[in-house]
This record gives sequence, C-alpha cells and structure tokens, in this order.
Amino acid sequence: MSVKDCGHHEEERQNLHRRIFSGVLAFIILILFVIFLIFIILRPSKPHFVLQDVTVLAFNVSSMNSLTTNIQVTVSSRNPNDRIGVYYEKIDIFATYRSQQITLPALLPTTYQGHGDVVVWSPFLYGNAAPVAPFLSDMLSQDLMAGQVLLNVKIDGRVRWKVGTWFSGRYHIHVNCPAYISTGGRRDGMGFGPTVKYQLVQSCTVDV
Repeated sequence: MSVKDCGHHEEERQNLHRRIFSGVLAFIILILFVIFLIFIILRPSKPHFVLQDVTVLAFNVSSMNSLTTNIQVTVSSRNPNDRIGVYYEKIDIFATYRSQQITLPALLPTTYQGHGDVVVWSPFLYGNAAPVAPFLSDMLSQDLMAGQVLLNVKIDGRVRWKVGTWFSGRYHIHVNCPAYISTGGRRDGMGFGPTVKYQLVQSCTVDV
C-alpha cells in the first residue's frame, strides 16, 4: 500500500469521526431544544406559600436597645404545577421587624416537591439580644403597648425546576410572610409571654 493510499484512508476515518461527532451533537441539541420547548410551553407557576402558625416562646426588648426573640413558625408550600417539579436548595428562613433582621437564619433541608405536592417546615428561629436601632426599639415598645406587632417571616434561597429527568438552572426565590402578633397590650412595652401559639394561615408573597 502506497503512502498516498494510507493518507486517503486516514482522511476517510477523520471524516467518519467528524460525521459521528456532528450527529451526536445534533441529537443532543435536539433533545435539549425539545425539553426547553416543553418547559416554555408549560410555563411553571411559582409555589404557593402559607404561614400556618407562629409560636412565640420569647419576645422581649431590653432597655439597652436589644431584642431577644425565640419563635417557632410553620410554613407550607404547595407546587401548583401539574407536570413540573420544584427542587429547593440552600433555603434560609428568618424573621424581621420593620425590615431589620431579628433572628439568625435557619437552613431548611434540601427538598424536592413533586407535582401538586405540599411541603411543610416548622423551624425554630432564635435571636439572642440582637441589637436594634434606638428608634426601632421605641417603635417596638409602642407596638407592644398598642397590642399588636407585625413581624415578617422571610425565606431566601434557590430553586430549580424539574421536567422529566431535566433540571433547569438555579433561580433565586424570595418569600415574605407577614405575621400579626397580638400582644395583649403590655403596659410596660417590654415584651410578652408565656408561650403563645397564633394560628394565622396567612398567604405569603413569592418572587422567583
């Protein structure tokens, strides 16, 4: 066999490899396009979150402009999609008062939520002598004496959509659940107790 023949066979092998690679690549692109098209057609809806209840174990403001908070919250999430699953990851939950965070974030477990499924979390949220601005401390004392405090339970993290065996990229999710807590009109404006459970069933706003 001449050198010319060897070169010809080598060129044929290279062409065959290119055709195989192009065919596999085209097949993968087609599959991804079909999945993407299905994803667009289905148009996933945002999960529906509800703050079911809040149990207040401690909520006290000191004369040193610090707030101690110890609460347990129950939050449920329902996936309204018929054909799309939701995968929650790195989800933090915490409480705020007038936009200031008053508890440490609690990490919720990584969770997969199937079509139409409901997931319930009941974490404890703690904030031990968290410093608050003087004007917030005054406003909180006034709210306590007035008999009602508005807290916000917030959830922040990442979600991924699942269609069949395909997962989407990560999307940021932010949930805000208002919780109106009746304090009974404490005259000292310092806090309230003992442990009280509030059944709220309050819908939350969800941004994805």
